[in-house]
Amino acid sequence: MNTNDLALFEELQLNFITDIKQKIRQAQYEAMRSVNVQLINLYWDIGESIAKKQKESWGKSVVPKLAEELQKEFPGVGGFSERNLWLMAQFYTEYQYATNLQPLVAEISWTKHVIILNRCKDNLERQFYIQATKKFGWTKNVLIHQIEGKSYEKYLLNQTNFEQNLPESIKNQAILAVKDEYSFDFLNLGEEHSENQLETALVNNIRAFLLEMNFQFAFVGNQFRVQVDDEEYFIDLLLYHRQLQCLVAIELKVGKFIPEYKGKMEFYLSILNDKVKLPNENDAIGIIICKEKNRTIVEYSLKTSNMPIGVATYTTTNKLPENYQNFLPDEETIIKKLTDITKY
Repeated sequence: MNTNDLALFEELQLNFITDIKQKIRQAQYEAMRSVNVQLINLYWDIGESIAKKQKESWGKSVVPKLAEELQKEFPGVGGFSERNLWLMAQFYTEYQYATNLQPLVAEISWTKHVIILNRCKDNLERQFYIQATKKFGWTKNVLIHQIEGKSYEKYLLNQTNFEQNLPESIKNQAILAVKDEYSFDFLNLGEEHSENQLETALVNNIRAFLLEMNFQFAFVGNQFRVQVDDEEYFIDLLLYHRQLQCLVAIELKVGKFIPEYKGKMEFYLSILNDKVKLPNENDAIGIIICKEKNRTIVEYSLKTSNMPIGVATYTTTNKLPENYQNFLPDEETIIKKLTDITKY
């Protein structure tokens, strides 16, 4: 066997082994998912039974008694504590008439359902976190972080022109990838800080920064140098979005958004598309992150651009402005946006 044949054989072996590994992982996932479906269905049935007995005026004493008997009958099997039984009843009671939630109950684990059930009271908000948890594989801690960071509201309110400037194949993914406001509460920065201090702090806390952005982002560099003829320019932060397969330029501004920022970002995106992006990659997108913005000014600014740009704000706390809820779209628009999450 010559060198070329040996290399080909080794490659075929590697592909064969990789294929078998993938089949095993898929089988493991399907087995875990099957167990989860059965467990959620069991908890739903138990919750329904408890809820019906409550309607029959059995009183609250039946649940402690049931918990005691189940733990005696099934020693070592978790999930039958009094608190968990009450959660099952709440789960059934609150979801039984929610037509948007019932089809999703078996999509994530019970632990994550409990987090969403207790921390989110609006059914459309619950739908968002269930769908996003399934789509992005959020762990328990990531899910809590996303809820505390108000990702639902930030997704609904984001301001981009992606609808007009991106191909259908990646438009919905890109819209979902940009929040309206980012919480940089992990930076320990004072209210007054420079753009350089903000950038340096984000780079020094890169893991937390990427988690806040979205786990699909990868860090390429800061003060990323691009050149046109003899002139050098530096992009504050350059990321790469694995799912969108494109470069993401980020400009940081510690003041209020002004329309001129859009022109500078268009300039950067043109250079990235011409000189940096690879042939197999999609065109770059830009995100301008400011301390403040006037939503109407942003809307008019983005209308006149044929480059995909989003404008967001940042805060050094995880609290949203008091009037943030007033900007949320109507229910019909929210339902459409939630449907878009499942399109890719």
